[in-house]
Amino acid sequence: MPAVGLDLRGRIDRLAARVPPLRYLLAVLDRYGDLHGNVAANSITLMGFLALFALTLLAVAVVGYLDRANLDVADGIARWLGLRGDAADVVTRAVDTARRSARFATVIGFVGVVTIGTSFANAIAAAYDIAWGVRGRGLVDRLRGLVWLVGAGVLSAVGIYATTLWSRASVVTTVLVIVLTLTANTALWLFTSWWLPNRRVAFAAMLPAAITGAVMLEVLKVVGGIWVPHLVSNASELWGAVGAVFALIASILFFGRVVVYVTVVEILEAERRGLGAGTGPPN
Repeated sequence: MPAVGLDLRGRIDRLAARVPPLRYLLAVLDRYGDLHGNVAANSITLMGFLALFALTLLAVAVVGYLDRANLDVADGIARWLGLRGDAADVVTRAVDTARRSARFATVIGFVGVVTIGTSFANAIAAAYDIAWGVRGRGLVDRLRGLVWLVGAGVLSAVGIYATTLWSRASVVTTVLVIVLTLTANTALWLFTSWWLPNRRVAFAAMLPAAITGAVMLEVLKVVGGIWVPHLVSNASELWGAVGAVFALIASILFFGRVVVYVTVVEILEAERRGLGAGTGPPN
């Protein structure tokens, strides 16, 4: 059986020698395996999942303060989600709870976002640093991670909003929406690659990797936007909650692997173009 496996890989390699895109894909997969990419991706997944709890606390605080300002938040959320009856009552009770616990959620949420959020950014930075063979910067990485959270949050919000326009856009404007979405995603990856890792690399190597990450991230958002609501609405009450959590973890896990694949593409592009990388802050 091992001989069969080796022969299959040999056939694939011979085919790849005649098909450059396949050869490049195999190089990406091989380098991913050499770097033990799943280990870095799993670390990103864990930190990303934990960071959601801190973000949830902050969201509770924001909703609570808005409700205190008499902005009719509960009805607005229910209408936006298309909820009626008992489901709308659940939202009303949740907002009422948020209003009572807003101050506590603000303090705990802020501390959680700073602590866990910067750990999430550090896990992404570590994936880059390990792949490039450089060391992290300790506390400096924490501070840079905090800046990255703000910038990435803005760029992600733009990309997510653009993605939601897909279902409402006409045929003529769909192309513009896609361009806007991919541009925002590409900017997110360029910012991440430029700001977080402890290495310098030419823009010519970062751009193809950022575009690759932008496409993969958009696939994640589109599939998640279709799969998660369908799973929650059609499953039983118990399975809907468990299924939503499972879908969320799967999405973060996929994102972690996208980070490592973006790093691998960046390294391969630098090697292919003969562009080295230095250690230190970005240019």
